[in-house]
Formats: sequence, C-alpha cells, structure tokens
Amino acid sequence: MASADLREELTCPICLSIYTDPVTLSCGHNFCLSCINRTWDNQDEGEYSCPECKHRFRKRPEHKRNLRLRNIAEIFQLTGPVNDTGIFCTYCIHSPVPATKSCLHCGTSLCDAHLSVHSKSEEHFLTEPTTSWGNRKCYKHKKLLEYYCTEDAACICVTCYVAEEHRGHQLELLNEASEKKKKRLRDVLQKLTTKREKTEKRVQTLQKHRRRVQEKAAGVTERLTALIRDIMEQLEDLEKRVLSDITRQQEQILLPISDLIQQLEKEKDELTRKICHIEELCHMTNPLTVLQEQESHRDDFCGAEK
Repeated sequence: MASADLREELTCPICLSIYTDPVTLSCGHNFCLSCINRTWDNQDEGEYSCPECKHRFRKRPEHKRNLRLRNIAEIFQLTGPVNDTGIFCTYCIHSPVPATKSCLHCGTSLCDAHLSVHSKSEEHFLTEPTTSWGNRKCYKHKKLLEYYCTEDAACICVTCYVAEEHRGHQLELLNEASEKKKKRLRDVLQKLTTKREKTEKRVQTLQKHRRRVQEKAAGVTERLTALIRDIMEQLEDLEKRVLSDITRQQEQILLPISDLIQQLEKEKDELTRKICHIEELCHMTNPLTVLQEQESHRDDFCGAEK
C-alpha cells in the first residue's frame, strides 16, 4: 500500500506516468517538463494555466526544475517492487507475498519460492501475474489457448486444430503471433508518432502565424484609430471656423437692418403722436380752437399732408 501511495505521489497528472525531468510551477504543482511544454504549446498566448488547479499566468512561466523530486522518481523506478499489480501467491496463506508468475494450466499465481518447485512441464504455461483465467482457455474445450489461426484470426487450443474447423489452417504459436503483431503495431506507432510530431510542428507554425496576424491587425487598428481621431479633430476645427464665419457674416448683414428698424420705429412713434393730435382736433366743437390750433401746428399738418 505504501508503494502504491508513493507511486501516486510520483505520477505526473498529465501523462499519468512516473515523473521524467519534473518541474515545479509557482502554484506548487509538478509536471514532466515535456508534458507541461506540450500543454502550453497548445494554449493561446496570455492564457497559460496550471492543468491541476487552473491558476492562470499572464505570461508563460519559466521552468523551475525539481531536482529532489527527479532523484526520488529515478530511485523509485530502479528499486521499486517488481509486482505492483496487487496479485499475490496462491500458496502463501500465512502472509501475502507478491506473485511473480501465474500458471494458466493450474489457474494459480506463484511467488519465487513456489515457482522454483512448480512443474516444468510444457502444459504448465507460465505468464505474468494475472487473475483473468477465463480468457486464457478455450471456451469449448477448456484447454489452454496455445496457437493462433492466421486464416481465421482466432486463438485456439490443440483440440480446435485437430478435431474442429481449424484443421489444416496455418498456425503460429501465441508468442510468435503476438511478437509479429507487436512489430506491426510498433511500425504503426512509429508512423503515428512521426505524424503527431509533424502535426505538433504544424500547430506551432500556425500558432506563430496567428500571433503575427493578430499583432499586425492590432497595429493596423491602432494606426487607423489614430487616423480617424485626427480626421475628426480636423472636422471639429473646420466646423468651428465655418460657424464662426457664418456668425460674423450674419452680424454684418443684420447691423444696418437693425439700425434702419430703429430709425423707422422712431418715425412710427412720431407719426402716432401726430395722428393722435389730429384726431383730437377733429373731435373739437369750437371752431375757434380748431383754427387757432391749426396755425400753431402748421408744420405737423404739412408733414401729415405730405
């Protein structure tokens, strides 16, 4: 249990494997150097965050290698227990002892001590510690699966080959067939790995191109904004000058008109006075008064007649 707890503490949260060249972030979490670099390469600039606690960083943090953690991880891998599967020897009943092999023929798991006295017969097929016995034997004949039928792509036992539908087919030992398939898988893995690396480089190239486009767009936006602001300021100045000219011309035109209006208003008042005086004379009944008044205001009457 202590070994399992230690393995959990030495496991990278990204790749779920024992730390390789671990680094520590400012938030206190640890990751493999390659894992955190690959994670941040896929994040946008200015949006870097810790995969564990999601703490955000304004700029890409510098790596701080954790030498002590790296040494512990390396020692654990060198001296760690051989069996960490939780499978124990079937025959050690007094205390659990980790199993090193399992016998598919017997359906038991054995430690080193019991393995040394176990039957060496070929029918006792040994494999890595396992508890999955059902898929190791033929479901029809309950015998150990030993061969691989290349024509039917099926794992079979001896009886399947001798007495059943696989008779005359090309067979391979399971280990040989497994190694051939592993070789093909390694070839596929190599191709996929190469393709992934090319894809990662392509992603990095596109991210750089995107940053350049964003920077260029930001520069154009800034220059255009400054240009529009300058044009608006010039328009505001032009508006002020035009309005000022209109106001000045208006004053020049209205000034003589105002003077004339003022003069005519005076004449109107004078005419109103004369009209009122003449109306008073017209309503008088004394002829003498009317005649005498006419003589004293002859100028007014003459002006009125004109």
